[in-house]
Amino acid sequence: MAAVSLSVSTVQPLADRVFVKVSASEEKTAGGILLPDAAKEKPQVGEIVQVGPGKRADDGSRQELDVKVGDKVLYSKYAGTDIKLGSDEFVLLSEKDILAIVS
Repeated sequence: MAAVSLSVSTVQPLADRVFVKVSASEEKTAGGILLPDAAKEKPQVGEIVQVGPGKRADDGSRQELDVKVGDKVLYSKYAGTDIKLGSDEFVLLSEKDILAIVS
């Protein structure tokens, strides 16, 4: 079996899925208390690095996604599939799990 090397440039999401680079989680509270790894919350903000071609409509055409590469988005807390490539963390999400575009 051949080994497969995965990177952001080799992963292409299908249908209405997007590949999001997860933003770093908070290291300390507003009061200045350092958080241990077990106490950190899962981040819900990230930047889109790859998008799929879009979902198929009933007539066979593709529906364009509302988000694009480079958009910073807020997504559902427990949505998607977590993927780690090297030292970077990513989430593979369906477009319906994206709650908002952050400006």
